[in-house]
Amino acid sequence: MLKYKDLSFWEKRAYTEQIDVVIIGAGIVGMTCALALKRSNPSLRVVVLERGYLPTGASTKNAGFACFGSPSEIFADLNCMRESEVWETVAMRYDGLKRLLELVPAEQMGYDACGSWDLLEKNEHISTDFLAYLNEGIQKISGQSSCYTADHEMLDKSGLCGFKFAFKNRLEGSIQTDQLIDSLYTTCVTKGIKFLYGTAVDAIQSGEVHTAHGSISAHQIVVCTNGFAAQLLPLAVSPARAQVLVTTPIDDLTIHGTFHFDEGYYYFRNIGNRILFGGGRNLDIAGEQTLSMEPTEHIQNHLISLLKTNILPGKSFDIAYQWAGTMGLGESKKPVIQRVDKHTVVGVRMGGMGIAIGSLVGENLSKIVLDE
Repeated sequence: MLKYKDLSFWEKRAYTEQIDVVIIGAGIVGMTCALALKRSNPSLRVVVLERGYLPTGASTKNAGFACFGSPSEIFADLNCMRESEVWETVAMRYDGLKRLLELVPAEQMGYDACGSWDLLEKNEHISTDFLAYLNEGIQKISGQSSCYTADHEMLDKSGLCGFKFAFKNRLEGSIQTDQLIDSLYTTCVTKGIKFLYGTAVDAIQSGEVHTAHGSISAHQIVVCTNGFAAQLLPLAVSPARAQVLVTTPIDDLTIHGTFHFDEGYYYFRNIGNRILFGGGRNLDIAGEQTLSMEPTEHIQNHLISLLKTNILPGKSFDIAYQWAGTMGLGESKKPVIQRVDKHTVVGVRMGGMGIAIGSLVGENLSKIVLDE
């Protein structure tokens, strides 16, 4: 293993010496933080460390949902959170998506303003009055009217089975995750931001990042490792595995858009003429609080069963891809964005909404770094 001390003059000058800011984590938060720092001060020397050969946690493993709140999720949140906190969370997600679309043009990340549907087997809570309440709240945030509507007829048109109610959110959509990450990375490189992949951080101490290759000193260290954050710092962040699969191409697929059911524990969308389906964490909440990113037979088989009975009844398909990512959760849906000490800042605990809030978290981190 080549140690940092044995690098050439050129390599040390470019990657390990006189570094202003080291960012740990090359996902959405880490890269948007790096870009915000360079926008504010182009002369800053910024290096991003990533333990994997790809961003390892969730940024390249998510389902690509550009969402901010389904009716059933918001209803559930209102029963366990303060009303003001619920709407602050929704606003943060909506504003984050808006900011992401300002940072990365829609065509560069394959954004599709397809809308989303919240599917229910029975409806005890989503009344006409509640939809009016939701629309009033979203209009205050977005300036857009009639965001939420009942759309039960969609169920027959899409061939879905086992659901009786569908509520559409016309302001949500989907992205192509790989295109988003590629666009952010390409922009970072053009701005002179350096990357060291395959570099796991073992510890942080007094402005130094310790790795198996050696240590790097920096004036500021920014931790953007989401569900893995508690490995480095004593933070209230728990890992949560999210399992996903993608089918083979399906002839005459009638599903287009993004869909949630069971308060968001299950979610699916089309990718061309394939279906992506994820979720099932509620089957084993404790067991899925793990850093392992290996799919489990129990949950994957459950997802396949739901595909056959509820989402693609009567359709012929095989499973082409199966994977898992790691989310960062906590007692609150708010991310942790704070200074830990004079050298260290953290932006973690995305709550499974990294696409929606990641860019805002990254920019807020940059402000903390610059306002030291």
